[in-house]
Amino acid sequence: MSDDSAAGARRAHEAAPVSMWILAILALMPFPVSAGIYGYGPPEAARQAVTVLLTWSAVVLSFLAGVRWGLESGRRAPRRGRLASALLFGVVAWGLLLARWRLELAWIVTAYLAAFMLQWLSDHAVPDTAARFPRLSTAVTVAACVSLAVALDQALRSGARFLP
Repeated sequence: MSDDSAAGARRAHEAAPVSMWILAILALMPFPVSAGIYGYGPPEAARQAVTVLLTWSAVVLSFLAGVRWGLESGRRAPRRGRLASALLFGVVAWGLLLARWRLELAWIVTAYLAAFMLQWLSDHAVPDTAARFPRLSTAVTVAACVSLAVALDQALRSGARFLP
């Protein structure tokens, strides 16, 4: 095991500080609030709520990509493939936001769901990743995915073809 992977394995089992959990919970609030308003709130608030949800998805997904980039670039020998995949997740996040007027809403929400899950898998299922605080990243992914699932359900039930 290399020095980088041994240090990464030790860090992966560290618990995130309470202050980081508090900040993460506060930063995640736009997910359930906007999804709840879009899914169950007044119809006149749906457009703004889904706009917040999609924009916050782009922000958080690109933030997670930046974290991945930072952890990987901190290695003695950063791996180009992992750096490229981190960059790709950031580009996809903002590309989906730009495409929200051109593609059906259900497809955009589904793509964000898939992107969050793929990013989580790339952080947790791929061997020798430079992960830090895996429980925290899992919580972020779950909050995003559950909220996006609520929005997807609403988009499918309402028949919304494009952003309302």
